Amino acid sequence: MKGKILLVVGIGVGYVLGARAGRERYEDIKRAAGKLWNDPRIQRQFDEAEGFVKDKAPEVAGLLATGAKKVVSQVSGKKPAPATRKSTAKSPATKSSSTK
Repeated sequence: MKGKILLVVGIGVGYVLGARAGRERYEDIKRAAGKLWNDPRIQRQFDEAEGFVKDKAPEVAGLLATGAKKVVSQVSGKKPAPATRKSTAKSPATKSSSTK
């Protein structure tokens, strides 16, 4: 009960303080955020980060898929499928035995 009372009091205090700051303060914060976002240095960093993410996304997706397959195999109790490397050589055990 004490926690609920403190929550209600906290919400009330936050509301009163927010109402006192008013629309003017909100507009000041909004204006400052817009100014910061439109700064060329910020935009340059954003563009570099966006390029980095686009370059690494396929690699990360592959790693996540491999990890997910391992988790599924561990949960289901089955052995995971062999790696994506496929062999083209024929094994000697697969020779046909047509001599009867």
